[in-house]
Amino acid sequence: MLIAIVDFDVAAADRAAALAQLDAERAEVSAMPGNISFRVYAGRVSDTALTILHEWQDAASFAGYQASDSFARSGAVLRPLMTGAPVSRRFHAELFETVA
Repeated sequence: MLIAIVDFDVAAADRAAALAQLDAERAEVSAMPGNISFRVYAGRVSDTALTILHEWQDAASFAGYQASDSFARSGAVLRPLMTGAPVSRRFHAELFETVA
């Protein structure tokens, strides 16, 4: 499994627009081959922070997302809104257990 956590900041006035863009892409990204989860979080400590949490079956599936029209559309909207460089941390993980 590949887990990617992307943190970035936008101006407080632009956060709603950034969230709307990510929300608009959620269904398409979630339906992509290999996607396990695509979640977006608005930071609680600051009114400028956003986090995207991705879970993918493997690195090839994540690479497919990065090459997608959805990724390009979001980048075209989000990059101009960012007030600094995004930080993306990527992990290879093995699911140990799912507890319901």
